[in-house]
Amino acid sequence: LFDGEGGAAGTAAAGATTTGAEAGAAGGESRDFNAEFDTMVKGDYKDAFDTRVQKIVQARLKNSKQTESKLKDAEGLKDAVDAITASLADVSFDLVLSPESRGFIFGMPVAYNMGKGFVPVRKAGKLPAETISKEYELEYGKATIEIHKDAIKPGQKVVIVDDLMATGGTAKAIMEMVEEMGAEVVASAFLIELDFLNGRKALPDCRVEAVIHYE
Repeated sequence: LFDGEGGAAGTAAAGATTTGAEAGAAGGESRDFNAEFDTMVKGDYKDAFDTRVQKIVQARLKNSKQTESKLKDAEGLKDAVDAITASLADVSFDLVLSPESRGFIFGMPVAYNMGKGFVPVRKAGKLPAETISKEYELEYGKATIEIHKDAIKPGQKVVIVDDLMATGGTAKAIMEMVEEMGAEVVASAFLIELDFLNGRKALPDCRVEAVIHYE
């Protein structure tokens, strides 16, 4: 499906669900999120998706539209990256880790702004050298992510940057890999957090920052 609005930190966005057609942010085009959901989960499979999962999928569709709209707006992109950077201003760390693919969009400029290195976290089979991997549960299935074995040194402190905090499964899997490598995740920062999923509970010992909140 989808992985993972700019503005000042703490901005709240009302309601994550969408019904019917919604106007695009630019050009006036409309997009029917319910129709897209119906297309993705047809026939017998649709019956297996409960209301909670439908809400998640619709929120991800809406996030996809809003994130892409914000990226093509120069001021919006700058606001988003600056807000994530500001949320980590008082954190002492060595590396930024981000999962593909939208995580790269925000993680790289944050690392650049803060003078830190960047480590990509990729889907299974995408990295060329020896890796460590972690399988984890999504709200609609399973996934596997990988990091190069030599990307992080024991004792280093890292932060996770991504576009979206949903159930927290991806961030938790990254944290577990980092800990296996003898390093520490000291904070995580997201452009958008789906508060109704309480994904923070997956990271009880990690500082979590989010710029925009969907209640």
